[in-house]
Amino acid sequence: MANQIYLDYAATTPMALEAVEALCDSLTLHGNFANPASLQHSFGERASELVENARSKIAGYLKCKPSDLLFTSGATESNNLAIKGIALGYQSNGKHIITSASEHKAVLDTCKYLESIGFSVTYLRPDIEGKISLDQVLSAISTETILVSLMHVNNETGYIQNIDQIAKALEQQDVFFHVDAAQSAGKLPIDLAESPIDLLSLSGHKFYGPKGVGCLYVRNRKGTHLAPLFHGGGQEHGLRPGTLPTHQIAGIATAFELANNVRDADYEHTTALQQAFTEQLGKLDGVYFNGNQACKLPNIINVSFESVSADSLIIALRDEVAIASGSACNSGAVEASHVLRSMGIEGDRLYGAVRISFGRYTSIEEITWAGQRIGEEVTRLRKLALE
Repeated sequence: MANQIYLDYAATTPMALEAVEALCDSLTLHGNFANPASLQHSFGERASELVENARSKIAGYLKCKPSDLLFTSGATESNNLAIKGIALGYQSNGKHIITSASEHKAVLDTCKYLESIGFSVTYLRPDIEGKISLDQVLSAISTETILVSLMHVNNETGYIQNIDQIAKALEQQDVFFHVDAAQSAGKLPIDLAESPIDLLSLSGHKFYGPKGVGCLYVRNRKGTHLAPLFHGGGQEHGLRPGTLPTHQIAGIATAFELANNVRDADYEHTTALQQAFTEQLGKLDGVYFNGNQACKLPNIINVSFESVSADSLIIALRDEVAIASGSACNSGAVEASHVLRSMGIEGDRLYGAVRISFGRYTSIEEITWAGQRIGEEVTRLRKLALE
């Protein structure tokens, strides 16, 4: 492992040491290990206080009310609760949902399920750069539309959608707006006091927190009638029942606080890494960067190499440099990226695309060496193809 370079930060990030310490402090007898719903004794009261302090801390950075923030197992559950919750809770108002064809599978598969039980879904197609325009969204709205769900930052290309513009336009419509912010939370500012987003999902392990914990923001939770995914216990106002994982909640809150406090420094660092890496790749012929390179997070690069398949390159580098061909949720499937395909990318450029993502703990030396090794393997694989 010491000789390997990890460039798959979009799939998951290593936990920050501060978050590890906060998590561990709530595991043992001498920490806040108790069930936060056990308010009959001081152990439970202390655990409950930790949970509520964590909720307030996260809400402070999102600029929302703590009572509008629910803890979940991650962005996948948050997306499901947001989309199914609105669909089933408001189906008497209409049964039409709008999303994009470039969303994460957690959104697309949820929408496919809703289609199977009688809902209709419009899948907007992004342009070649990855953009979903406001006109596309507004043109798709009908009297039956109850929800629009779009991601903030694409997990394969890093493209940043203008969610604030879309949110303000949808505020004039009688339509809920859900945003999957798994890739943007902790990396871009999110101001829910200014942006009229109705529901927002985030996941701890995308910003150096623990896996298995996330949040769902629900604007005006008391007045929004979400249908819960499951029942029992009544925790999180009955919208997400089950014993709250105090240790994971302590970890996600600490990680989110740190991510926001060092956000500018992280952005500057990943921008420098992106520049060094693209300069290294620029020495090769037949290199195509996918998506708009000016309107994206710097920590995600989607690139295709002419005459080189993604699988061949990933396998050649697997013991030295960890890269991916797309979302980790699709890694077991032998199929081309649905994100790039939705953007109109086909042929060798589609099947040769790899996602390279880095972060806080990646060094310039590592990214430069990785770029060199990728270049060497691309050259070798091209020669092999000609033999």
